[in-house]
Amino acid sequence: MIESEDYKRFKKAIQDLPPKNSYSREDLLIEGLLFDRHGDIEIYYAPHNELINPSAGIVIAGITPGWRQMEIAYRTLKQAFGQGLTEEEAFSHAKAAARFAGSMRMNLLQMLRDLGLHHYVGLPDVESLFAPGCQLLHTTSVLRYPVFVQGRNYTGHQPPLMTSAYLRPYALQFIGEEIMLLNRQRPLFIPLGRTVEELFRSLVNSGLIEEGQCLWGFPHPSGANGHRHQQFRQAHDGMLGIISRFFAAQ
Repeated sequence: MIESEDYKRFKKAIQDLPPKNSYSREDLLIEGLLFDRHGDIEIYYAPHNELINPSAGIVIAGITPGWRQMEIAYRTLKQAFGQGLTEEEAFSHAKAAARFAGSMRMNLLQMLRDLGLHHYVGLPDVESLFAPGCQLLHTTSVLRYPVFVQGRNYTGHQPPLMTSAYLRPYALQFIGEEIMLLNRQRPLFIPLGRTVEELFRSLVNSGLIEEGQCLWGFPHPSGANGHRHQQFRQAHDGMLGIISRFFAAQ
């Protein structure tokens, strides 16, 4: 059973969604799934970041799920329920399908492959991290649920996450709750992009995590980040050093 208060709040609206091969924004961006609203900023509930893997040795954190991830999560969840799966199984399927879905996942895997991360954790290839049942990886977003600004995916810039009196507390609350569970294993955190990295710097400064636990400089893998190749090249050697020191200390 999924016991979170957020899921309990939206469970009826999720049950009322008809199963579809594809959902439109009109299907999902509805009052029944609205988590919160502030001016032109809207946060909608989505199921795929509900599950936390406290045994993870690697934690990849993005900014917030986008529309594509939200749609895939709901579509997969409803299909799983239709197949008679339990709540936990259905949420697990939704997470596996939706996390960093599409070209973002391909870009992410390529950069992790170039860093040789799979060798340090004893996997044959980096794709195995995302394989069903792999307990080495936890994926999340500092803003756990999809955020839209004027109906568009929030990118962390308008408004800037770290100066937003509305979004920053949510981000610190969401990721802080997860770190309390995750940090028992002292995982390697991979913040995606400068905005998420800035938030993780504040977590280091507050003593929640150690500086050596973070892979600093990892670009956001979105295809919209046209500078990611240059950013990756510039940070490459520094990231290799961080990974080497982190696993040498394990």
